[in-house]
Amino acid sequence: MSIANRLRFDETLSGKLALLATEATRNVLVHGGGGQVVLSGVKEENVRLARILAIDKGNGIANIADAMADGFSTAGTMGGGLGAMKRMATNLDIFTGRTGTVVMIELLEPIPKETRTNGRMHVAGFAVPYPGERVCGDAWFSHQTPHRTVILLADGLGHGWGASEAAAEAVATFRQRADLSPGEILGYIHDALRKTRGAVAAIAEIRPAEGALIYAGVGNVAGVVLENGASRSLVSHNGTLGMMSPKIQEFRSAWSPASTLVLHSDGLQSRWDLSSYAGLIARHPAVIGGALLRDFRRQRDDVSVVVTKAA
Repeated sequence: MSIANRLRFDETLSGKLALLATEATRNVLVHGGGGQVVLSGVKEENVRLARILAIDKGNGIANIADAMADGFSTAGTMGGGLGAMKRMATNLDIFTGRTGTVVMIELLEPIPKETRTNGRMHVAGFAVPYPGERVCGDAWFSHQTPHRTVILLADGLGHGWGASEAAAEAVATFRQRADLSPGEILGYIHDALRKTRGAVAAIAEIRPAEGALIYAGVGNVAGVVLENGASRSLVSHNGTLGMMSPKIQEFRSAWSPASTLVLHSDGLQSRWDLSSYAGLIARHPAVIGGALLRDFRRQRDDVSVVVTKAA
């Protein structure tokens, strides 16, 4: 499995990942009536994490407690194998309702306690290519220290290889400049993308101890902060990085332990409202993103979503 190889998982973890992915896919096909399974890997600093997101539009799971028992399976639900999957995984989270189920499964390479970073945020994202494409023109990346979390979401113009190359260049530049402010990083990305077809992008920096969110965006990338049932949209200026000099401006706003940040490309419709999903805001960020992908994806473009909240 390429993700396991990229994360340098040993034989045991690679085998677990293969079994979990197979069972998640079987559940979506047999019990969920079809859907989507998204696999991704996170490799940064001391974190090596494989994440499986299983999304369906079935009838939901009637009783989560029963479904988590080993061997439980009921036709019309996504219950088969969840108990065994939970035992095998590092982390498993579920959101289910009448419009379907989202299951998030994580497998984490053990990290020595002395090397773990305190104060980490929960950041989960994915980029899914245009239907039929082998590469994705969207990309994201996050960088965390004990005092700040910085997240990039980039959308290369169009789709296919050219868009993928632009988005990858944005990520590479971000990784080199992640210690700078969002606006400064976007400036470097703009210069780096002159040799590509260009991209739109947004960068958010969260400083939990200061209660601050610093945001800068160029082009059609959405940033929304959710808190206590309310939402506020973050401001991005028109333009394209890598082309005529766009306006880059940082905006500072409040951040609290109850805040949740959602970044997404225009492959996701902007009319979503989490208040109609009872309890979803309390779930793992990957589950929140999965529900948005299921219900609000535009099928004619790449799509990327990154959700961030307090750990």
